[in-house]
Amino acid sequence: MDFEEFVRASLPGLLRYGHALTGSPHDAADLVQTALEKVGSHWAKIMRQNTDPQAYVRRSMANAHVSRWRRRRREVLVEQFPERVAFQPDRLDGEPMWQALSELPPRQRAVLVLRYYEDLSEAEIAEALGISQGTVKSQASKALAKLRASVSAVEGRER
Repeated sequence: MDFEEFVRASLPGLLRYGHALTGSPHDAADLVQTALEKVGSHWAKIMRQNTDPQAYVRRSMANAHVSRWRRRRREVLVEQFPERVAFQPDRLDGEPMWQALSELPPRQRAVLVLRYYEDLSEAEIAEALGISQGTVKSQASKALAKLRASVSAVEGRER
């Protein structure tokens, strides 16, 4: 399979995965583009090593997302406020589960997205993210506990 075929076949799924990771379709598109640029420049090597390109791209996306999230946590001072831009709300923004998922730390969110959205096994998730299976289990457990608490709190407020 050449790189163009891979991109054509994988792009919709990668965009969905990116959206679940970032919570934004725009950030997802940027994340996919960044990962595909990286993969495209190493395509021959990836294919020679018999590496699963889908797992390689997912791992690249997850790592890039975590790195971007860490950089954004730092305060950035600006001289002037940016112009206001018309905001298009995401259709899932009001959903309690989506809101709770978006509040998880990036690694926990990535583990849940790969497990329940992409239906990967713990071994596949560990390989995709470059972490141990034990870390996958602990991150999933912590994330699910946070989701349960968040959704329970929302349901309690609605009563």
